[in-house]
Amino acid sequence: MNRKATSVLVGMVSLSMSLQAQMNPKYKFEEALKLIQQNYVDQVNEEHLVDAAIKAMISDLDPHSRYTSREEAEQMRTAMSGSFAGIGIQFLKNNAQTFITQVNPDGPAMRAGIRVGDQILSIDSDSITGEKWGNREIMEKLRGEKDVPVLLGILSPGSLEVKNVSIIRENILEKSVRESYMVDKEIGYIALTIFNRTTRQEIDAALKNLKQQGMKKLILDLQSNGGGYVESAIGVADEFLPKEKVVFYSVPNEGGKDYYFTGGYGQFYEGQLVVLIDESTASSSEIVTGALQDWDRAVVIGRRSFGKGLMQKPVPLSDGSEMQLTGARYYTPSGRSIQKPYSKGKDDYFQDFNRRMASKELLEEGHISFPDSLKYTTLSSKRTVYGGGGIMPDRFVPIDSNEYSTWMSQLMNNGIVAKGGFEFVQQNREALLKAYPDFTAFNSRFKVPSEVHQQLITAARKVAVAIPPEGQHGAHSAIDVEFKAQVGSLLFTGGDYMARVRNESNQSFKEALSVLRDEKLYKQLLHTDTVGQISKKSATTLSK
Repeated sequence: MNRKATSVLVGMVSLSMSLQAQMNPKYKFEEALKLIQQNYVDQVNEEHLVDAAIKAMISDLDPHSRYTSREEAEQMRTAMSGSFAGIGIQFLKNNAQTFITQVNPDGPAMRAGIRVGDQILSIDSDSITGEKWGNREIMEKLRGEKDVPVLLGILSPGSLEVKNVSIIRENILEKSVRESYMVDKEIGYIALTIFNRTTRQEIDAALKNLKQQGMKKLILDLQSNGGGYVESAIGVADEFLPKEKVVFYSVPNEGGKDYYFTGGYGQFYEGQLVVLIDESTASSSEIVTGALQDWDRAVVIGRRSFGKGLMQKPVPLSDGSEMQLTGARYYTPSGRSIQKPYSKGKDDYFQDFNRRMASKELLEEGHISFPDSLKYTTLSSKRTVYGGGGIMPDRFVPIDSNEYSTWMSQLMNNGIVAKGGFEFVQQNREALLKAYPDFTAFNSRFKVPSEVHQQLITAARKVAVAIPPEGQHGAHSAIDVEFKAQVGSLLFTGGDYMARVRNESNQSFKEALSVLRDEKLYKQLLHTDTVGQISKKSATTLSK
């Protein structure tokens, strides 16, 4: 072949490679799908393939962007709306039997005469006693369309007759405020589990109620709160920060800064405030915590939070599916980004809890340090705070290793404590209510009988749960706390009494009480002589 021909051939090859390299990715995707359809040995589901491809693309972006199908997107919207259509009960599946453990006050089930301890035998004439009926299947059967009745076959304690009860489904509020109560004459407590569409109105009502009872100080519990709507986070911060204070700012992909301010409609600007956080406090919870810490409005107690500083926005597709894409990074009022690194991929990112445990960061203070580049100062007292991977508390409390142990997870997942508590209450309800006429009496005086404790241990060991030896008193105390919480929730209605029992042994909660009952310590932690107030000078400077 002569040089000219060779030159032409090389040129053609180069041109071909160039055209291939410049191929529009969109056309490449369409071509790949078409070639699979034409050449693959079996018939393929196009929608399934496209869904898988979209998920794979998004998984390559960051740990929090995601794709949801039509069904998943609808379920998410329902969950975040704060309500669903149901009958207002909680239940326990005990082997083949399903017992009602909670009935919402003034809910449709309560009005229909359903009571704690009743057994559900059937739903819409379908027996639910078989093994195929798990918790999820029963829940889905109970929920449905609003104003549509569901027929339950009910067997009440002491009765041999099954009665059919028709209950019309209503919108049941999925509460954001898990619990709200007065700890003592001055200190109130509010626990938030999620930031959904009803969070602001719920916390507003809770604050009003507590103030009417004389609240002057507050514990805001954000432990294990994974976040939710950012608008709700702004609303919660608004309850504690005066008008026109920056809650956070975001930086979108096109650059610039978008600032989000309080509106001045809050109820608790002056009283002492403690915020509880832990390693599962994330996203919107970190927005609220970061704002209250930066403005020196609250003492933060617990352990370093999760570290999610990425904001997702819903991007709907025409078929009803949805992409939740990270559209911006958010920063606390002092300028902190609290997003932890994710350059090593999702698997590594979500192993962070195990790393924190292995390094003893969660067990002992002093096992984490930050470079000077991540140091910031609060806006009033000029205290040092840190960015770069979660909100650092002002006062560290170690994790309860029993709570996060493998044996405790197995014990709870096997339902041993829940079933034991239910059977104990069923057998002793009258005697218990006579001895403890209200929750206050129960919480202060009830002790788990030693024989009942031993029954729990025996039941656990029968299913190979490695319960620690009797000498480890902390572990066995943790079991008793869980059992007492179950009993309290089954005996009394009108509040989350399970949470109240657990608070009595929660070290962060107890530390919060110590700080709020010691005004000098509270001021020292905030480095301020004016408790709970923000200097106008620092507020004006940032707001500009």
